[in-house]
Amino acid sequence: MTSTASFLIVVGFDGSKHSQTALKWAVDEARQRDGQLRLITAWNKPPMAWYPAVLETAAGEIAAEESLEQVARTLQAEALKSAADGGVAATGQLVNGDSPASAILDAAKDADLIVVGSRGHGGFPGLHLGSVSAQVVNHAQCPVLVVRSKA
Repeated sequence: MTSTASFLIVVGFDGSKHSQTALKWAVDEARQRDGQLRLITAWNKPPMAWYPAVLETAAGEIAAEESLEQVARTLQAEALKSAADGGVAATGQLVNGDSPASAILDAAKDADLIVVGSRGHGGFPGLHLGSVSAQVVNHAQCPVLVVRSKA
């Protein structure tokens, strides 16, 4: 980092409780350091998902389910608004790929800090550290802060 560069914090955000706590922490840290955020939201289009999911409501109406990409866009828009409301400059990046950890690590090549939640939406709620957080911690080229929500 040069003396004229802003302190850059990369935040992995998936909308989970832990990632929301990580975002709040990163906004506070960026504000204190006169820094900026780069929010990374990764999504993956599963095989055979070329058609939208269609659901039948109890009233017999047909409703289309939001695509994973649209959910990711909505989550990221909310996170960017939260950063702006906190007085911090932020950019967002949506990444379609198999590895959220790789997306975060690629986005953090010029970062001063990475902030991630201790776990996301994964299927093992008893774990204290999720697979994405563990991969980021083990492979990052800059400091990583893993944030755990209080509840």
